[in-house]
Amino acid sequence: MTGTHSRPTARELIDTVVAPGSWRCWDEPVTVSTTDPEYRADLARARERTGIDESVITGSGLLDGARVAVVACEFGFLAGSIGVAAGERLVRAVRRATAERLPLLAAPASGGTRMQEGTVAFVRMVKVTAAIAAHKAAGLPYLVHLRHPTTGGVFASWGSLGHVTTAEPGALIGFLGPRVHEALYGERFPEGVQVAEHLYAHGLVDAVLPTAELPDAAARALRVLHGAGRATAPTAGRAGGPAEGPAAEAPADAPGHDGAPGDGAVPEAAESIRRSRRPERPGVRALLRVAAEDVTPLSGTGAGEHDPGMLLALARVGGTPCVVLGHDRGHPDPDNDPAAARPEAGVGQPLGPAGLRTARRGMRVAAELGLPLLTVVDTAGAALSQAAEEGGLAGEIARCLADLVTLPAPTLCLLLGQGAGGGALALLPADRVLAARHAWLSPLPPEGASAILYRTTERADEVAARQGVRSADLLAAGIVDRIVEEAPQAREREEAQQRPSDGAGPAVARGPGPETDAADAPHAFLARLGAILGTELATLRAQDPAARLAARRAAGRG
Repeated sequence: MTGTHSRPTARELIDTVVAPGSWRCWDEPVTVSTTDPEYRADLARARERTGIDESVITGSGLLDGARVAVVACEFGFLAGSIGVAAGERLVRAVRRATAERLPLLAAPASGGTRMQEGTVAFVRMVKVTAAIAAHKAAGLPYLVHLRHPTTGGVFASWGSLGHVTTAEPGALIGFLGPRVHEALYGERFPEGVQVAEHLYAHGLVDAVLPTAELPDAAARALRVLHGAGRATAPTAGRAGGPAEGPAAEAPADAPGHDGAPGDGAVPEAAESIRRSRRPERPGVRALLRVAAEDVTPLSGTGAGEHDPGMLLALARVGGTPCVVLGHDRGHPDPDNDPAAARPEAGVGQPLGPAGLRTARRGMRVAAELGLPLLTVVDTAGAALSQAAEEGGLAGEIARCLADLVTLPAPTLCLLLGQGAGGGALALLPADRVLAARHAWLSPLPPEGASAILYRTTERADEVAARQGVRSADLLAAGIVDRIVEEAPQAREREEAQQRPSDGAGPAVARGPGPETDAADAPHAFLARLGAILGTELATLRAQDPAARLAARRAAGRG
């Protein structure tokens, strides 16, 4: 094989795994749609260098005499990053494997989602996770072989959901790559933590094996997992070659938007990010104190773990009973009295694996009791530490995503403030998503994205402006369904920017008016927000469950 340090390319891996002459490629040609000349040039160079048109190859072939679907990343193509086109290719392949009742083998080697495409690409990981979750729910095996390197959103979604997970010897595998960690925290990540063998020692992967041993290992697992469902052989083809025809069950296009964002002064991304980071900005605890009744906190996972970065409670919000889980900022009371800040040790710390397991407990309670689930996103990012990696942080993010997209209970997400990285994504998928005006969502804090693209944090504002992180951008992209203004005088604009719960029409983003935010009048904002949340929860609860779940799937959230 010709891969660097004897590591195979995507084509080499496929040729090793499937029987000679049995490969059938499923990939349709990709059209470059970006208007960014620098990014277009990057794509052109990647295509010329690798001989493929995107970072993912998909198809099917024979393994141990039976058909198996394979999706593999090519790291040589822009570091295996997943943009919109690659994400859609993955979704089509997974859905096709499900429709044809094929076991699926994924072989990621990726730095994560593609920074050049920003939040829209980042959120594609929800759609990929939904497809994987549906595949597994159909009783079909999903195997994962983690290659060098696998980090970021790929590891925290479809790279961490396998029934059986193996890894390449010596592979770098972790939630956040060492370069970004050093740029954000000014120190190197501990050596030897984000390595396949270390993950195996901590029970995060099932085996470490070279590519040459992968076919036998996968076949052995599939004989147990898929013994009764072995499919017939396909016709011949070549890895990365021409597709066999139109891909089956291509996902529906995202719903269009008739309205254009903004006839007013929509805040700049940097301004919203700055305002969301104000220490006195109200968080989920303040929301419950002002807007909820009959609050019963639930402590930790119920299995001996507790993370102060995640709040879980039963409550009535706007009169509607629900399960509430959210990132805990630990900030002051809504009367804006700094002396009233809660003194608990650790409150407001980054979210760790135990916090995500606490969140999954809340999801189970909602499902078991038929209660709506309200998730509150407000995080500067998940924990970045040796303990978090060894505790399975990426896998817990992936499992939160899988649980949310398949949860039978009604789900409502509120983007209340910061929405950085996988810790935010873990609570995002919902039937309806609301955002406070100055809330934002991004694959990384803008400083981290700047470090990836320019090897400096000094261009963070520029990167944030390009990535489409603002509430108005999220609304236009269909990621958010409604913006809640933060200034009291902006109430009249909310009617003009609400997308109906039945999805009948688009929401239109309007300007925020005077330069105020939730921290300036927190009690009024939270009281008004509570009434809105109560109405949204009651509406979701009253909907026909089958119709609601169908709408969730149609929106790419389930």
